Order: sequence, then C-alpha cells, then structure tokens
Amino acid sequence: MKIHEYQGKEILRKFNVPVPKGNVAFSTEEAVKIAKNEIGGSVWVVKAQIHAGGRGKGGGVKVAKSLDEVKKFSDEILGMNLVTHQTGPEGRIVKRLLIEQGMNISKELYVGITLDRAVGKNVVMVSTEGGMEIEKVASETPEKIIKETVEPELGLLPFQARKLAFSLGLDGQQHKNAVKFLTSLYKAYSQSDCSLAEINPLVVTTEGDVIALDAKMNFDDNALFRHKDILEYRDLDEEDPLEIEASKFNLNYIKLDGNVGCMVNGAGLAMATMDIIKLAGGEPANFLDVGGTANKTTVANGFKIILSDPNVKAILINIFGGIVRCDRVAQGVIDAASEMDIDVPIVVRLEGTNAVEAGELLNKSQLNFEVASSLKDAADKVTAILKK
Repeated sequence: MKIHEYQGKEILRKFNVPVPKGNVAFSTEEAVKIAKNEIGGSVWVVKAQIHAGGRGKGGGVKVAKSLDEVKKFSDEILGMNLVTHQTGPEGRIVKRLLIEQGMNISKELYVGITLDRAVGKNVVMVSTEGGMEIEKVASETPEKIIKETVEPELGLLPFQARKLAFSLGLDGQQHKNAVKFLTSLYKAYSQSDCSLAEINPLVVTTEGDVIALDAKMNFDDNALFRHKDILEYRDLDEEDPLEIEASKFNLNYIKLDGNVGCMVNGAGLAMATMDIIKLAGGEPANFLDVGGTANKTTVANGFKIILSDPNVKAILINIFGGIVRCDRVAQGVIDAASEMDIDVPIVVRLEGTNAVEAGELLNKSQLNFEVASSLKDAADKVTAILKK
C-alpha cells in the first residue's frame, strides 16, 4: 500500500525523524491559513500530493515567498492533472496539498531502505546524489550508492549508521545528526512493516540539521492488520478502480497495458503465463491470481474485472489443479460464462487432477471456448485469435 508524503511524515514524526513543519490542505483557503498561522516565516513550499514521484518536474512543487504566492500556487496546483514519469501520460488529478516551511538547504542527499530479496534482508542505501532519480544514479554511477545490509535480529547497528553517515561526507554535528536520523528512520521502517522508505532528498541545512525534505513510504499489505492507523491512510482516489474492485473479492489484480486478459491460480503461474504470452507475440492486459479456490464465484468475479477493461480482446484461463480439481474449475468456468455476456474469445488450459475430464466438460459446453493442451499451445492460440 502507498501513502501520501504528508502521511509518511506524520509517521516519521512518531519515531522522532526530523521533518519540516507543515500540514495538509484540501483548499486554497486552508493552504493560506496553514502558511500564516501554523508555520509562519516568509518562505513556504506548496506540494501536490499524489502517489507518484517527479512532481517537481511536472509543475507540482512551488516555492512561495509571500502569502499571495501561496494562494496563487495553491489555485494552480489544486485540481490540475499532474503528469510525471511515474503517472504515465494519463496523469493524476491533484486533490490535496502539503504546505511546508522553506528550508535553508546546504546539501541534498539520498537514503532508502527496502528488502534485498537476493539475500533476504533489509538494506539501507545512501548516496550523495540527492534530488536525482535513484534509478538514474544506479545505472550511470552505481559506485555513488553505498549499501549496508541489516541483520534482521539485530537491526541497524550504530557502527553501520556511522559508516553510512561518513560515506555521505558528513562530519561533526552533521554526522551526529545523520546517525540519529538513520537510526530513527530504520525503526520507523521496521516497526511499521514498510516495504520501502525513501527520503529523496535528505537535506542538510545551513544550521547543520539533517531533515527529510521528502518522504515516500510503502507498506506490506499482508502486515496491515497490525497497523489499523496506517490502513486508514489508504486513498482510493489514487488507486486503479479495477484493482479496488478486485480487492473486494480477495482477487490479486494488477492492470497492465495489453489486450490479453489473464485468469490464473497462483502468483508464480500468473507470472509465467504473462511471460509466455509475450514470447508468443501478445501483450498481457493484467495480472490476475484467483487463488487456490477457483470456483464459480471467483471465476465470475474474475471475468467481471477482466472484461471491465475495454482493451481486452481475448481471455486466457490457465489453472493448475492441485488444491482444487480441474473438473470443478471447468464447471465453474462454464457456469460463470453461461450466466454472463462474454463477447471475447476464451482459451482455457487446465492441468493437474482430472484435467482430461475438465477438457471434456469444456468441449461439450457449446460455449465459445478453445481448449489448449499446454501452456505454449494456449499462448499460441490466444495470440492467433488476436491476429485474425
């Protein structure tokens, strides 16, 4: 689950991670009131709040040097369709702003924490190249990214935090502040069950303070039952409507850009199905894992979600009958398809327990099914349909 920057900073404050003074505004009037009464000073930053990076380049971050400019920039940004490299060409409508105090920035740095799946441990990454896209730094100057792997039973140790702070070129009070920052940030990451905590830029002020100027935090959905307060941060306006609908039926769905709808049981099999569709010359329209109980209800809900995407021109159903028998899945597919208005071709590949019986049921159904003998055969058939 993703949250907004201002929400991430609310969490960071609870763990004593230094962040600028600021608050969220849903209107221009609120923005001016926050700048004048809650923050004070003479310089403020008006930030669009959407679930995407690159907001500054897209015109979603402005520095205001008067209350009139706070009003002007808030009027401009609220309601705008903000397009960044992460939103895609369709962009996102800005419905809320973060109004923050201006900072005297001396250095812009980077820090990120995530899971290194290669070693099964969290990794803390820092770089002197703050304010840049970390992907660009990793590809062009990877030596500028310093990493420390964290032992899960120990957490981020003091010597590791000091090493990371030194690698950022900090010394004296700046170094001490950075060590405290990194230690507190790791606690926030681990105790909140984050999948990502990224501060870009992490700034050192002319006063020597180390502050999270930005904050991106993502969370492990499977751990949110332990964090009801974080779950309340969910903003449905920032999520794909089809993904929201799928979550109501406990379906794991992610919308993609292709035209072949996929319905599969098991995440690994779903990934393999999308890969082989690509190899056959097609483009998957989605990732959809219906889980281990692919019955009439789950199949029907899966059909509804897939067919809600107007780009879908054919559907590939790929089920391995292990937990559930193939003939039961086939009957569920037949029952669901019989009760729905499905106007696109469907290719079905069932393998596992009672696969032969399942094929017979599908062939006798007199519905618009093509039965495939293998995963490759299924991919070839569904792509051939699209080429007709």
